[in-house]
Amino acid sequence: MKISNQSHAGESIVTIRGEIDLYTAPQLHSELTDALSDGTHRLVVDMSRVEFCDSTGMSTLLSAMKRARENGGDLELAALTPAVRKVVDVTGLNAVFTIVDSVAERTGTAGSPTSA
Repeated sequence: MKISNQSHAGESIVTIRGEIDLYTAPQLHSELTDALSDGTHRLVVDMSRVEFCDSTGMSTLLSAMKRARENGGDLELAALTPAVRKVVDVTGLNAVFTIVDSVAERTGTAGSPTSA
């Protein structure tokens, strides 16, 4: 799994590539926690290159969303792949997360962040 983060004016776009599972979720947790600790109030998580996400990954995203909301912000999922969309829909998390079709739709930008 590779993660990049682009921050600007209290907003971070976190782009994830690869699989989110029991082994990679701690890295994701660390990256999302760091982003929220740096004064970010809104996280947009670009999932367009996530091939797989298990329950540990979903739990990590839920935890970060809860922390963001506790601080007056939010976490939004963008550009879910069909595999991730299925997990979100089957678990009912589509009613919990704010989900948008693309990063550009939510942020008004034309591209995604570059790899860090």
